[in-house]
Amino acid sequence: MAKRNVTVTMKADYEYESVNPQGNVVQIDMYDPAEKKAQSPMDLLLTALGSCASVDAVLMMKKKRREVVDMKVEVEGDRNDGVPAFYTDIHLKFILVSPDSKEEEFAKVVALSVDKYCSVASSLKSNITYSSEIQRP
Repeated sequence: MAKRNVTVTMKADYEYESVNPQGNVVQIDMYDPAEKKAQSPMDLLLTALGSCASVDAVLMMKKKRREVVDMKVEVEGDRNDGVPAFYTDIHLKFILVSPDSKEEEFAKVVALSVDKYCSVASSLKSNITYSSEIQRP
């Protein structure tokens, strides 16, 4: 079983930074929209889902020898009104720009990507465990 990890470090009360072992950095904040400088954790979840599914969809279309001029996915999540404000529903709208692709072919690729190949979509169903510790300065 392959493991992945990141380290998330507090920069201020509502600002965090995530770094992977390769040194790639993602800034995160939980400010209100008017003060936003970075994506929130819930934004990043939608970003992860959309980008994971997009990569798989594009690769499958290219494997079918289709020209991919451009591709984007608009990801929208509906959140629970209470606490925690988890996503109750997530909708992905895939938009492919291609001169030689067919709607039904792309729809099948999207379904395969989201339902079978996207690791993030599958991870939303995973078992989550946790531990904690306190370190004294």
